[in-house]
Amino acid sequence: MAIKALNVSLLFYHQNPIFAKKISANMTTAAIQQIPATKPASPNGKPKEVRISWDDFERRYLSREDRYKYEWVNGTVVKTPRTMNQVQQFIWLNLKNLLEQLRAKNPKIGELIPEVDTFFGENMRRPDIAYFSPEQIEIFRHTNQVPQFAVEIISKKEQLNAAHEKMADYRNANVAVVWHIFPKLQEVHVYRGKQMTICLVGDSCSAEPAIPGFKMTVEEVFK
Repeated sequence: MAIKALNVSLLFYHQNPIFAKKISANMTTAAIQQIPATKPASPNGKPKEVRISWDDFERRYLSREDRYKYEWVNGTVVKTPRTMNQVQQFIWLNLKNLLEQLRAKNPKIGELIPEVDTFFGENMRRPDIAYFSPEQIEIFRHTNQVPQFAVEIISKKEQLNAAHEKMADYRNANVAVVWHIFPKLQEVHVYRGKQMTICLVGDSCSAEPAIPGFKMTVEEVFK
């Protein structure tokens, strides 16, 4: 598949002048409760998975603004409710605040952006939060860029399977670090390739080497 330029939008970008000329607004961070697109039932009673082309998906779903977000996975539409809550929003702000502190000392630090349309191999996903370097930000309106750090906030039990399905795409695309954040458990699971570390209260979580110096305690993630 040829790499395609993607429409990108984000929430709270007005606080980041680096993006003001690059990205349109109107994107919220979503919880991940995967809901297949509803289709006529097959003989076994299960909804049929109807495959559509990327061109059709881009035309019908990519810029759609409603209560859902849409991903293109294995040629099918994955429909996900937009259910941003205060806990998830504050987690995003906590991560963003640390990144801004690091950028004040190192201008080569990039940005954490919620829900950017991104191709991971053949599948178009929207990580809850993704990190892009300044170099990637400069060109990603014109060519797909894979983040080196991705975050999924998992607030419901049903979301876990969907998050693990995304992990296969992230690993195949060589995402360096992935965090799975569990607000109810007060845990952060840090993935580097096939290795996973569980961070509990009192532990420090790191996004290195994707973001130099990006370390915070579990308490700081959830404060």
